[in-house]
Amino acid sequence: MPGWLRALPAVQGGLRTAWRRRRMGDYAWLYACRLVVTALGGRAAGRAAFPRWRSCLVSTVYCERLPPDVTTPPTSAPTFLHVADAVVYLNALPRDEVVAWAHQLDRAMLVKVLQSAELRRSVPLLRAIVQDGAADVLEGMDDDRLADRLARLPEADRDAALRLLQPATRASVQQLMDYPEDSAGRIMTTRFVQVPQDWSAGQALAYLRQPGHRHGTVYALYVADAEGRLRFVLSLRELVNADPEQPLAALWSGAAPITVHALADREDVTRLIRLYNFLALPVVDEAQRVIGIVTVDDVIDALMEEAQEDMNRFGGGEHMGAPYLETGFLAMVKKRGAWLALLFLGEMLTSSAMQHYELALEKAVVLAMFIPLIMSSGGNSGSQATSLLIRGLALGEVRLRDWWRVLGRELPTSLVLGAGLGAIGFARIVAWQHLGFYDYGEHYLLIAATIWASLVGIVCFGSSIGSMLPFVLQRLGLDPASASAPLVATLVDVLGLVIYFSVAAAVLGGALL
Repeated sequence: MPGWLRALPAVQGGLRTAWRRRRMGDYAWLYACRLVVTALGGRAAGRAAFPRWRSCLVSTVYCERLPPDVTTPPTSAPTFLHVADAVVYLNALPRDEVVAWAHQLDRAMLVKVLQSAELRRSVPLLRAIVQDGAADVLEGMDDDRLADRLARLPEADRDAALRLLQPATRASVQQLMDYPEDSAGRIMTTRFVQVPQDWSAGQALAYLRQPGHRHGTVYALYVADAEGRLRFVLSLRELVNADPEQPLAALWSGAAPITVHALADREDVTRLIRLYNFLALPVVDEAQRVIGIVTVDDVIDALMEEAQEDMNRFGGGEHMGAPYLETGFLAMVKKRGAWLALLFLGEMLTSSAMQHYELALEKAVVLAMFIPLIMSSGGNSGSQATSLLIRGLALGEVRLRDWWRVLGRELPTSLVLGAGLGAIGFARIVAWQHLGFYDYGEHYLLIAATIWASLVGIVCFGSSIGSMLPFVLQRLGLDPASASAPLVATLVDVLGLVIYFSVAAAVLGGALL
């Protein structure tokens, strides 16, 4: 059988979803695929390419895991070797089938699925679990993940879920939900191992081995004094390699522990974990007592969410909070309409500026030909600078006090870039004039000089605005990512026209104007 026929089952899985949305069953789709393969390669090729097509009801990705003798659509969820496969499976299902299929998973797998950051169907699943009173599923989740999931539920469902929890778990989850959304406290877990400093290494190991303890993920031990204040952090490797009779205090290297406050921004947490190459970072209160830890997987999830929010804002919109295809019509209009209206009002200033120079346009209509070129060049340079500075601020490469250094770099850089773009525009006008593509008149060199000088000024201005706006927003306590590319382009468009016509008046005055 040809190789392309063998690869067909892997390819058709993606097309299956589109077919399903047209209300054609997977059964019919798989049967149609087998008919096509049979017609092209013969009956043997059809049987080889789709040996168990009847069992592939939802996705051919999972058909290898079903029993080979299945000849009817399955009535229970397939067995998954990894929780990520189950999450992909549930995400691919229609919304009305998610709960029914999730109920067929065993409780341990369901808990792992609910804790996955990639799960897009958490709200209907949690609502069904709360309605069923399945407190054991909620209790099996980590407190930080449960708090994050419950925060997305309507208030009535959230209160019902909290009532199902044990008092200790309820207090922990409620505490996490009370922290600001972008703080370290919101993404920390309260499951960590803290031991007194007067213990020996053997006592600490015995404590870790005790059955029934919910230690969570153990990357390190947090050694505290008699008042509960954190003294030092002991890695699991150091503990395992130590003499069981050796006191924990003797294992301390003398280095002060790196900690973060619960109200610290999660971007600061990310920066510390990246800088010190930590697997977990302790979160402390004012008394230097550990109240939780932020693990590296929590940081990765937070980074992904932060990146999505920044991309939406930089594109001139609000964070959707849900996958694109699952965002409602009204939510889509609301989150995009506000920014579009604001940008539209800003662009109205461009019309006002053009009205101010109406007489100049009547005298030299040729100037209007280059308005799109001038405006787009300024907006592009500003957007470039903004994106570079937003990245630098997010990664800690640039700090607020570095604004003057940034401006000192952007001005000469934009001067060279503007001169280069202006030279291209100058050469284009001269070439078109001499080649006969367009007649700019006897003053074509002055027009070319106007374009050159305007591009130098507008690119410099656009880069300056684009590089300084993130600093201004951060100084005001706002997200620098709010300095979206459309916003920068709108600001540069308005003032760019003023620069363009001012240069034209200075260069062409007495000739065309």
